[in-house]
Amino acid sequence: MTSTSKLLGLAEMGLKCDQEIERRYEIVPSVVCSMCCLFGIIYCFFGYRCFKAVLFLTGLMFGSVVIFMLCYKERVMDTQLSVEASVGIGLGIGTLCGLVTMLVRSVGLFMVGLLLGLLVGVASLVVMEEFYHPKTVWVPLGILLGSGTLFAVLTLQWQRCFVTLSTATFGSAIITVTVDYFIELFALVHYIYERLRVAPKRPVCWFTWVILGVWPVLALLGVLIQWKVTAEGFSHTEVVLSRQQRRVQLMRIRQREDRLKKRRRTRRRRNASHPHHQTQSSQPPKVPPPQTEPGYHRKSNPKRRFDGDVLSPSYIRSFRDRQTDRRAYSHSRMMSRTRMGELDYDCGSQVPLTAPGGPPVRI
Repeated sequence: MTSTSKLLGLAEMGLKCDQEIERRYEIVPSVVCSMCCLFGIIYCFFGYRCFKAVLFLTGLMFGSVVIFMLCYKERVMDTQLSVEASVGIGLGIGTLCGLVTMLVRSVGLFMVGLLLGLLVGVASLVVMEEFYHPKTVWVPLGILLGSGTLFAVLTLQWQRCFVTLSTATFGSAIITVTVDYFIELFALVHYIYERLRVAPKRPVCWFTWVILGVWPVLALLGVLIQWKVTAEGFSHTEVVLSRQQRRVQLMRIRQREDRLKKRRRTRRRRNASHPHHQTQSSQPPKVPPPQTEPGYHRKSNPKRRFDGDVLSPSYIRSFRDRQTDRRAYSHSRMMSRTRMGELDYDCGSQVPLTAPGGPPVRI
């Protein structure tokens, strides 16, 4: 902590552009900045791909920073906690916050959008300082709260787009801060902190603005890479099924197949026991396709059929034979007018019913 205060003290004194910076790096800040740079690269270019990790780290960061500031700056139970105790309490509560944001997706998305809004608010304050200097602290506070709430709500509505923007913006901001440490020992960080405090403006060197320009360039590059390469074909809404859920789904599919087989068997048995029912329809019965998702469907009422609904083949055959015999009988009667014998259909006898008008004809 003393090393960080020394570095910020050097930044407060101001740096002349023609003055060479004495870079006295220490072990702890250098290691922390190197690790932050690594996390910034992952955030910037692989943020949406590592969706769960992003939600966890966002909650961890917010919880740890807020609790650390409360424990270190305020008295807890009338005792001033040390830096180590404040860091431990902050990490513990931050871990719980990270688990909540990872498991509850809506909370995690809200925090990701809030982070994007805060970064946009900070950038707005830096740009606004060149044209207007606010007189009260409520101006930057209102800008930060307004932009944070706005982007949090937008992230809940358009999740994929704003998660990509948030991760690319935050990752590029972390990389910019680490570059600022290794080049000018947090001079840019101190300048941004003064804008939040509404402190009097101090001139900065041109290479500070160059380092600040790295932020939007890396953010734009991160969005393009995530959109075209790393996040292509990936969606955070896809549910990864566990082995137990897969077994349950397979068991349900097998149960449906068994039910369909049983129904087919019962239909075959009914058709075998009643052969005259086979001529009622030449088309096979339509079997409903198996359902992919479990759900309740109301079964249609089966149609009842009786023995009188379908004519038997023997009755149809005898009816056709009678029609053929009647046609032959009428044709023979027209050909032989003088013949007065009538063909009896049932007995097949040839008996004249009336006496002929002319001379008798022997048959």
